[in-house]
Amino acid sequence: MISTRLVAAAEGEELNPLIPHTAEIVLSAVVFLLLLFLIVKFVVPGFEKAYKERTAAIEGGIEEAQAAQKEAQAALEQYNAQLAEARHDAARIREEAKEQGAQILAELRADAQAEAQRITAAAHAQVEAERAQVVAQLKSEVGTLATELAGRIVGEALNDDERSQRTVERFIAELEQESAN
Repeated sequence: MISTRLVAAAEGEELNPLIPHTAEIVLSAVVFLLLLFLIVKFVVPGFEKAYKERTAAIEGGIEEAQAAQKEAQAALEQYNAQLAEARHDAARIREEAKEQGAQILAELRADAQAEAQRITAAAHAQVEAERAQVVAQLKSEVGTLATELAGRIVGEALNDDERSQRTVERFIAELEQESAN
């Protein structure tokens, strides 16, 4: 080729600048192969090592994430079980509280009824005592008034206490018989 160029140059033809010289092609090929060898020998193993480390880290991270997810799922299930148990306990406690409340209300009602009966009985006894006192007082006043009235009607004084007492008692007995009928 070189000889054809020299011949072409001598004849007056110009060299084509687009076609490289043979020496340049050979030298470029040798430098390319040398550079390729150096890259394959020193650079590619570093890339491969970094790639393997990165892949291992990613796979390890995925495995850790899956393990963490399984732990989280187990913790969630445990939490849900504890929550269900707590709800069950709360319902049981509410039921016990309702039962105790009903029992306390029943006891309070029974106590209140007993107290009301006691108060009513005491009131009846007091009323009965007051009635007996009023009846006795009334008998005495009615007797005195009846004796005075009888004395005025008859025109003489009835001072005999025993006789006037019998008359008053007979009068009151007649009144009670009439009111009973």
